[in-house]
Amino acid sequence: MMNKVIALVGMCGAGKSVVSDFYKERNYGYIHFGAVTMEEVKRRGMEVNEVNEKIVREGLRAEHGMAAFAILNLPKIESALENGNVIVDGLYSWAEYKVLKDKFDDSLIVLAVFASRGLRYKRLAERNVRPLTEEQARGRDYAEIENIEKGGPIAMADYTVVNDGNLEDLRDKLESLIY
Repeated sequence: MMNKVIALVGMCGAGKSVVSDFYKERNYGYIHFGAVTMEEVKRRGMEVNEVNEKIVREGLRAEHGMAAFAILNLPKIESALENGNVIVDGLYSWAEYKVLKDKFDDSLIVLAVFASRGLRYKRLAERNVRPLTEEQARGRDYAEIENIEKGGPIAMADYTVVNDGNLEDLRDKLESLIY
């Protein structure tokens, strides 16, 4: 049986990081698309903050197109696949989806993590790392939908997990999806 690439997609605050942790606990390889941004910010000697991260993200997309993060992470994904299944946290754009689908075809499983807007905004306001106000969260939602076409990968997901309960509920749902 061929190893699988499980690509997570969902709006900010839906619970993608929690889902990633679930799979990492089961020894899946882990690739975070956003790590490319952090590596580049640090490589450039810039302070790690939202402004600099945005500059680098937009620069990478200007240079490599909207599929930048899929393209730049392909070698990491391929290497991790040699050792087993891989969880990819942070599939964002339609272009990224198409690159992954073209490369991995039937080995790609897209898992959408869904939570209602109100619940996501509450979680984002309460999180310890980079909390967001409702206005900031709404702005990020709009940008991800309008500029990155995040709705496409969500609509094309192979599975959708509704994360509207507690951690135990989510873990139970994920147990039924183990690949």
